[in-house]
Amino acid sequence: MIMTVQSAGEVSGLLHLHPSDNIVVAIRPLAQGEIIDVVGRSITVPRDMGLGHKLALVDIAEGCDVLKYGAPIGFASSAISAGDHVHLHNLTSRYTVIEDIEGTNA
Repeated sequence: MIMTVQSAGEVSGLLHLHPSDNIVVAIRPLAQGEIIDVVGRSITVPRDMGLGHKLALVDIAEGCDVLKYGAPIGFASSAISAGDHVHLHNLTSRYTVIEDIEGTNA
């Protein structure tokens, strides 16, 4: 289920991809200090950000999963406050390298 908040026909700028996600994703460039309402919360953009960047929807404790599309994409390497930018400085990836060279993996 995809959820976003729209106001007067304009896109809010943040997309909540799945009801269990604890992050939201920028769907347009965002300006520092911009206040965006999404899924019943107000988030103040901490810095200028481009399309695709993630912000915490809620506080995420160190070691807890960061959820996108309803699945863990990593864990918080430090505490992340609601509204914080979620990126390499506070997120440890759970992605694994999968080699798919012709003939080596079925």
